[in-house]
Amino acid sequence: MLTLDFHPTGRHFLQIPGPSPVPDRILRAMSLPTIDHRGPEFAALGLKVLADIKKIFQTKQPVIIYPASGTGAWEAALANTLSPGDHVLMYETGHFAALWQKLAARLGLKTEVMSHPGADVWRHGVQASQIEERLKADTQHAIRAVCVVHNETSTGVTSNIAAVRRAIDAAKHPALLLVDTISGLASADYRHDEWGVDVTISGSQKA
Repeated sequence: MLTLDFHPTGRHFLQIPGPSPVPDRILRAMSLPTIDHRGPEFAALGLKVLADIKKIFQTKQPVIIYPASGTGAWEAALANTLSPGDHVLMYETGHFAALWQKLAARLGLKTEVMSHPGADVWRHGVQASQIEERLKADTQHAIRAVCVVHNETSTGVTSNIAAVRRAIDAAKHPALLLVDTISGLASADYRHDEWGVDVTISGSQKA
């Protein structure tokens, strides 16, 4: 029989990149009586959360919150901005960047994968100059989006997102910039508006 409540004696720590441990004060808050999700208290809480979360993303744009894993956020970002058959440039910096590419392919997108030229591909962040060169070669503007991971969970490598935006602009290319900062947001500097990101995705279970 499946049991989910067994832990060794003492405080339990999950030794993986995520989900991260939940602080005790949050666990205590979760034990409070449930409030009416149609009542004024929940409405006020929801509006406050939606307003305050913009500060974390450093954006004035709307932030959408919905229940899903990081994989669900990947899918939402792709499905709501692109169509099957669209050409997407994706940069592989680690295990999760590779998984995002596989998901994009399953959604029917035409994925083109770039990576650091040389050995130890996963030990390097995004090389913006490669993206700029590739986009300049795309004179027909077939590439609809560039997808990069800000902080790669599997390796800890952090990429320079502002440099990626500069590369897209230098190529005078209209491709969208989609960024996964699932393990970066709130632990590494991230600026959605200033860096010119079109779609940012994150998750509450990491940083």
